[in-house]
Amino acid sequence: MSVWESWIALGDSFTEGVGDDGPDGCIGWADRLAAALAEQYPRLRYANLALRGKMLAEIVDEQVPVVEELRPQLVTLCGGGNDIITPGSDVDDVAALFESAVRRLRAAGCDVVMFTGPDPRVQPLLRRVRGKVAIYNGHLRAIAEAHGAMVVDLWSMRVLHDRRSWCEDRLHFSTEGHRRIALRAAEVLGVPGQADWREPLPPEPPQHWLNERRADLAWTTTHLLPWVRRQLTGESLGDGLQPKRPELTPIRLRSRS
Repeated sequence: MSVWESWIALGDSFTEGVGDDGPDGCIGWADRLAAALAEQYPRLRYANLALRGKMLAEIVDEQVPVVEELRPQLVTLCGGGNDIITPGSDVDDVAALFESAVRRLRAAGCDVVMFTGPDPRVQPLLRRVRGKVAIYNGHLRAIAEAHGAMVVDLWSMRVLHDRRSWCEDRLHFSTEGHRRIALRAAEVLGVPGQADWREPLPPEPPQHWLNERRADLAWTTTHLLPWVRRQLTGESLGDGLQPKRPELTPIRLRSRS
């Protein structure tokens, strides 16, 4: 098993940890995985450059050069989701750009971990691009094989088909979703886990259809319409924000709920 003493996480809101709120901001799967890695590798230094709203080209232009300069032993890369849900985007072009990033990261001597997109079948907004996600995932698996990268397969995680794995905006994962993804990523890296990510969530009490329709209406007003507006105006949730962990620093272990 490899021993990693430096790791930089690249990406967008998924890797930033949006949806998994803590007392000091987002936690997310990457911070949770960092804590697990630090228990195995106490000298680990970790940076998280991911920022919500980033398109893949921005990740490649702004985050990949930092890796090329610092040359960490491990890099996680997840991106392209914001591109795919944008109307008119070409999956093949997105995948070609992603491969160029992987090629650069591998040339810098880094071990690379990639993530497939999850199956969005349970989410009304994302379900419309399910076919594009599946095609993109096929590209990602081929890229990983060609360049010797590791893959965390979110599509096959049936627990993510449970709506409780997603937060109320129906775009990002909940705390439970991030926790399961951290466990899955740890398994890919060969890090012993404290729980099984495959374990189903407990049965959910039946919901009255009227309550579900009210929830749909509230979601439309609170989340869907603002999302549409941002798509039309080119705004990003990350405008004016900075990465939460921009430098390689040691991990301060904390309890993981």
